[in-house]
Amino acid sequence: MLKIGDVIEGKYKILDQIGRGGMSVVYLALNEKANKTWAIKEVQKEAGGSAEFVRERLLAETELLKRLRHPRLPAIVDVIEERGSLLIVMDYIEGHSLKEVLDQEGAKSQEQVLLWGKQLCEVLRYLHEQEPPIIYRDMKPSNIMLQPDGGIKLIDFGTAREVRDSYARDDTICLGTPGYAAPEQWGGCGQSDPRTDIYCLGATLYQLVTGRDPGEDPYGMYPIRHWNHELSAGLEEILEKCTQRDPNARFQSCQELLYALEHYEEMALCWRRKQKRRLSLFSVMALVSLLCFFGAFYARYREMYLEKDTYQAWMERIASSIVREEKIEACEGAIRLNPGREEGYLALLSQVFLTVEEDGMVCFTKEEDERLRAIFNQRAEDGKTCEMHLKKNRKGYERVAYELGLAYYYDYEGEGNKGYGVKWLNIAAEGNTLPDACRERALRLGTIGAYYSQIGQVNRAGDAKVSYADYWRDLTALASGNLVRLDNAVTALRTYQELAAQIHGRALEFRQAGISKDEMEEELRKIRQHLEEDFLDVNWDVPGLEEMRDRLVFLLEESGRQLDMVYGDGAEGEEQGN
Repeated sequence: MLKIGDVIEGKYKILDQIGRGGMSVVYLALNEKANKTWAIKEVQKEAGGSAEFVRERLLAETELLKRLRHPRLPAIVDVIEERGSLLIVMDYIEGHSLKEVLDQEGAKSQEQVLLWGKQLCEVLRYLHEQEPPIIYRDMKPSNIMLQPDGGIKLIDFGTAREVRDSYARDDTICLGTPGYAAPEQWGGCGQSDPRTDIYCLGATLYQLVTGRDPGEDPYGMYPIRHWNHELSAGLEEILEKCTQRDPNARFQSCQELLYALEHYEEMALCWRRKQKRRLSLFSVMALVSLLCFFGAFYARYREMYLEKDTYQAWMERIASSIVREEKIEACEGAIRLNPGREEGYLALLSQVFLTVEEDGMVCFTKEEDERLRAIFNQRAEDGKTCEMHLKKNRKGYERVAYELGLAYYYDYEGEGNKGYGVKWLNIAAEGNTLPDACRERALRLGTIGAYYSQIGQVNRAGDAKVSYADYWRDLTALASGNLVRLDNAVTALRTYQELAAQIHGRALEFRQAGISKDEMEEELRKIRQHLEEDFLDVNWDVPGLEEMRDRLVFLLEESGRQLDMVYGDGAEGEEQGN
């Protein structure tokens, strides 16, 4: 990893670290000879798994940008291999993303959005006119930088690709951001092409002029005049046409869209004529609707009855399946049938992904995580994702969030990933449908998870960002009470294992924070007492449960030995000498 003050190839001096991703770090650098600042993206060369995939995407993005020259695109000026890393030297773009501008200032004026829309049309047209054409596929406010001079630049070409006739009929990889991505980007709805970018641009302009994120509740793009009646009917007509589900119903090129944006007042006349036609049909349709109402009501009643019966059939199939893949298919079948019900998601977690192995371990693997994410992002017939449907069921969504947060926290890849669980635990903690004990546990776990992103870091004054005294307080509060009665035996054992493991692994940090040996030994004693008193009615024949208990007993013994080492006579004498 580069350091502040390093000089690359005798000309690029590293000034500061300005960004970090999963596989890359971005630095601000100065070419002292030319007195010009650049951004240098350092891509690590570790191979294997997602690291290799991310690196390949960054390299593909670099190769793509190296041959592009446009004032609204960042330029790649140098690619250097050094110290086992790939260094990509590119334009340093000052300013803020339009997402940050929206968060700070809210919806922008119609005139400003039209100006940005025309500029974005120009840069997309430049990409589409390349040979072969390039489609961007991830237009959204966070990927558009507003510079101090008022100009904009399009960044992050990680999902862009060239359009070739040899590609499959449908997109085979789901890429894009929910709310902004066109239907064809999620597979099964055709191959993405330049009209995909028109959809994404329409969704972006929609958010800029209304302040409403199309990927958040309330879902769907209501006409912009629903939010602000002073906006132009012509602009409303343009954005509705951009975001049609059928690509053939959209503008067919950026040139067409640019012309419409430049003549949006004329589009308003088309809108008025359409409204008149709609009004003339209203009377006839009202009568027809009335006649259809009773028939539809009865049909819906029958449909709900049959759906309930079929959903129950899927749940019974989940319970009766022995083969793991059959269980997963049954869970997915239940979710597809009714993505707003939580039972299918919970069954997938509890009966497939989070089963206790014979060694007492629960392992929520990366592959299972990716499969669950894919299920969440699946689109129903109305174009909304399964997660969007589930969010409408507040009680079910918060229950799934709680269980998923625990899975990430304790079981991800067999060791747990506290940071991954924070989002879901916060959803559970901030809700109001779970029992108080569960919401309190989610709040404390989320708080502890947040510590892990700061452990080992210091502020500019050189002080540690994490207070281990606060960390200790939250850990012990998490393990208080009869967890078997408040939750269940598995959660209790995992919680006690967590506390014992932290005492074993961070005893020195706790000691330096003023936590006494007696306090830590008291917590270990309480855990032993819980094991003796709270688990009397637990069925230890459940697969893996007894092994979890044995592992906890081992951790308790090892933690006691660790405390003797950290607080031993030698350590105390050293402390007195200091």
